[in-house]
Amino acid sequence: MRALQNSAVSEAAIAHVDQLVRQLCWRYADRLPFHGWHHVNFVRTKAVGFAGHNGADAGVVEVAALVHDVNYLVRRNSPAAAGSDLRLDMLAESGVGKEVSARIDEIIDEAEMATRHRNISLEAQALSDADTLFKALPVTPVVLAHKYLRENDLSLRELAHKIVSEQADVHSEGFYFYNPEAAALYSRWAGANLELWQCIKEAVDDPTVAELLDAVHAVDTAEAS
Repeated sequence: MRALQNSAVSEAAIAHVDQLVRQLCWRYADRLPFHGWHHVNFVRTKAVGFAGHNGADAGVVEVAALVHDVNYLVRRNSPAAAGSDLRLDMLAESGVGKEVSARIDEIIDEAEMATRHRNISLEAQALSDADTLFKALPVTPVVLAHKYLRENDLSLRELAHKIVSEQADVHSEGFYFYNPEAAALYSRWAGANLELWQCIKEAVDDPTVAELLDAVHAVDTAEAS
């Protein structure tokens, strides 16, 4: 599946990064209910596939996908840049050269939903499409949204406002997905997901709904204690 003969990252380095990330994800699984190994492995698999389609360096993309969310181990609800030092240490330990490591760090920043633009690099496009697809999956708000809230200590209101503010313009401007095949396959899911979160944003700002959610939270807290 990988085309590593022309990659700037060796297969041995990729294997070592994989091992380090797996260990961190399992050691701190209680802190990563959303961004744990299930997320990392999904994004890695999809990103490598997208790299194969757009001509990006698949090895570089794979490593970027493996370490793209280590910032959540450094600080809750943080930007990708918060994980830069940890990320670079892991890459150095795995034998990735300084210049390539710096490029991988840049790719991760480029791909971040909140700041990405139409003309990011091919490697960042592949990573972005994979990470964006995870967000757009129809199962994510049902099965995983509450895990994101717990992991990042956010309220439903805060998450709804974050999703709409970061993603709506990107979607409407036509580069929610960079890969044409991904756009054709998944844009309907993305549109439905954003519409759902727009409705949630409107609902939680309604005082009566807010009162309902407070009552539900009080019952949950009482049951937990």
